[in-house]
Amino acid sequence: MCELSHAIGRQIGALVDRAGHVQHLMVGDAVRIYIPDLERNRAARLRELRLIHTHLRGEGLSQEDLYDLTLLRLDYVTAITIDADGMPDRFFSAHLMGGVARGYVLEEPAAPGRLPENFREVLQEIENSYRVEELQLKKASGLPRALLVGVYTPEMRRRRSPEDSQAELRELCRTAGVEIAGEVIQRRPNLDPMTLIGSGKAREVSIEAVQKNAEMMIFDLELSPSQARRLSQITDLKIIDRTQLILDIFARNAKSRDGKLQVELAQLAYLKGRLSETDDNMSRLTGGIGGRGPGETKLEIGRRRVNEKIARLEEELKGLRKRRELNRRTRGRSDIPIVSIVGYTNAGKSTLLNALTRSEVFAENRLFATLDPTTRRIRFPKEREIILADTVGFIHDLPPALSRAFQATLEELADSHLLLHCIDAADPARDQKIAAVEDILATLQLGAIPCLRVYNKCDLLDEEARQFLARGDAVQVSAASRQGLEELMQIIEGRVFEAPWKKTGEGAPDTESGIEDPGQRDGTRIGPAAGIAG
Repeated sequence: MCELSHAIGRQIGALVDRAGHVQHLMVGDAVRIYIPDLERNRAARLRELRLIHTHLRGEGLSQEDLYDLTLLRLDYVTAITIDADGMPDRFFSAHLMGGVARGYVLEEPAAPGRLPENFREVLQEIENSYRVEELQLKKASGLPRALLVGVYTPEMRRRRSPEDSQAELRELCRTAGVEIAGEVIQRRPNLDPMTLIGSGKAREVSIEAVQKNAEMMIFDLELSPSQARRLSQITDLKIIDRTQLILDIFARNAKSRDGKLQVELAQLAYLKGRLSETDDNMSRLTGGIGGRGPGETKLEIGRRRVNEKIARLEEELKGLRKRRELNRRTRGRSDIPIVSIVGYTNAGKSTLLNALTRSEVFAENRLFATLDPTTRRIRFPKEREIILADTVGFIHDLPPALSRAFQATLEELADSHLLLHCIDAADPARDQKIAAVEDILATLQLGAIPCLRVYNKCDLLDEEARQFLARGDAVQVSAASRQGLEELMQIIEGRVFEAPWKKTGEGAPDTESGIEDPGQRDGTRIGPAAGIAG
């Protein structure tokens, strides 16, 4: 190899299996060789191949060599330098090893004829190290492991700090049942159009993912189909973006037929643009005589089936939408006011509903635990009652593909007479999340509906923080310990029944509240509060 490489001025390499058989022979240029596309097998600890190649400039192992070793899971990589006569000069070798910081071990350079002869013993040691590491990981959790990757431009950092965004991504992973192997945060002036993070950084994080035994990478952005494919090719790992992670959580938590259909529709809309052609043997030729292809490609068949299923789901959802509209009209004729709880996901909305109505609606400390709208009735003195509705939580930068999964909730919100904005008072990112929810409400054209801020989990605050929150028009409660609920009920009753509104068909003023009716109003809509203090 050295003689030939010296004669032609090109690197020569061979991939050799453990039995000593040459599986691939490669000829590169003066500075590198090009490894062929090997069969992907993420489940194997090692690929049972070693790379042996020449270096013409006397250099040792390059970063590219170590990248190939780590990412391709090779047993060994060895670079042989060549002297002036075209003979071997030094052997530079490295091998993988579980449980070490870098994931690989660099051996001391060896002269020809002085190479160690314990190759099989070293391989057995490597296999044992990975076996011990895998047993430790399985005992720890048994969950799939992921490396979290966040890339943020100056514009994105102005809207939200990378630390807060990564914290929310961690919560999404916990909800989805994913163990976090590590995190990578990159600050860039602009996003790379091909990989978001750049090809060099992609290689770097892929090595880190392999070293930390991560099975996938989860990005804190929505990736385009081409970006996801490119990253998958570079890293040889499963690539998941923020949208796909939220869709998976929605699919887990949807219980009603309506909710399941809407989540499936959102998944298909997301999948539609990500179908790729992997077999070009059936590619369609140009039309006309002599140019007709043998039929539809697999890609075309896949897209047609997805479009057919999307059309079928949309038709079924139309029927369910008509049924919801009928239910809302029935509630409207009963003149029962509707109070909806809105807020950021995991702010305690379902717990608040349970505390106010003494119900047992499913509530859990994880994101999007509630996906399907839930309603309960509350009866006040003087034979008054309201319908209290729990809704799905909002989240920063909700992708358009997920908006359909909120459709049932959004339709319910439009008929609300009062919105209770449930806020996690102990959340360090509280103000950002308040602004995000209010922006979403304004986007949905719900800003005209009266809204009361309800600071939940106030039992976790100190006295100074409580005094600060008490300055605004809001109420402080703890749904878990039932603190402040009586005051909240009084404020709700005042906002709904003592405000100047009137039921359909009534011409007399509301004698119970003593407030004169200012004129004819919408029979189901509550007007603004009449001086009721928060």
